[in-house]
Amino acid sequence: MPAPTTLSGTPTTGAHLTAEQIMHFDEHGYVVLRNRIPSDLLTRLQDSADVWIGQGRAAGQNEQAEGDYKYAAREAGPVMWRVDYLHNKGQEVSLELLGSPAVLGIAESLAGPNFVPTYESLVFKDEGDGAAVAWHQDAVHPRSHRIFNVDVYLDHSRAGEGALRVAPGSHLRPVDVCELTDRYGWDAPGVVQVEMAPGDVLVHDVMVVHGSEAVTGNRLRRTIYYEFRAAEQIVAEGPWDAEWIDQRMRLLPLGLAQHERMNPRSAGYAWNPSDQFRPSMGTDADAELRIAHLVHTPGSYCSAGSVPLS
Repeated sequence: MPAPTTLSGTPTTGAHLTAEQIMHFDEHGYVVLRNRIPSDLLTRLQDSADVWIGQGRAAGQNEQAEGDYKYAAREAGPVMWRVDYLHNKGQEVSLELLGSPAVLGIAESLAGPNFVPTYESLVFKDEGDGAAVAWHQDAVHPRSHRIFNVDVYLDHSRAGEGALRVAPGSHLRPVDVCELTDRYGWDAPGVVQVEMAPGDVLVHDVMVVHGSEAVTGNRLRRTIYYEFRAAEQIVAEGPWDAEWIDQRMRLLPLGLAQHERMNPRSAGYAWNPSDQFRPSMGTDADAELRIAHLVHTPGSYCSAGSVPLS
């Protein structure tokens, strides 16, 4: 069963999800939040996404870039599709986004105040690269707590043009995605295509089955993914330890500070974790920006060659 929506004393603000939105997420495995990202922040994210993609292409497929820039095999050759560890790549807007009420209100609504930012990445389909993303579940876990991605859309994603397909309700148990694919292809019962616009946010459970079919002539589509988990869940189930939790949670004060610098006239987010998980900040901020993942929670994929969206 999911963890309680909030803990005693957690404030309810306009940044938090409503009871109806949380109910939709718990029942269907996803919820769409329209116009969630302020327009000025969205513009900075779009500009920075271009910088990140350019950095990855300049680095190429060399050994040094292996951990941060992901390439997929295509008939015409390798194609870059993902940038990991956004915060250490010279664009502070990634921290501003992390520290924004628009994101942290979601995190606390679904994970409680001890939320941990576990992943941050940019995933994109380049113009003309309409390869399919096979049905998959990002990570399969015991479901004692919610684990979810906050998907910030930087471009339009439309039905018929490779928009994400989601199987509502599929997050409640592990799914044999090979059997699902063989039996139904892309048209399993109840599947929906989720159309998104720039600035919209899709929050999806890491166990909801999702993917997108191949298209031709597609436009550029860029999405930033921030995954969150409750610290209590990681302590109980892994795959990381308490030291790693502390390291990852140090990103939050940095994000809150960057959001305040860029938005001095707006109210920041009132983050109040428990004393048990409040991070101990180091003296080298740069060292806090890329805490690597040496292990991952396994997902459900049909083949090792599948390239997941998140």
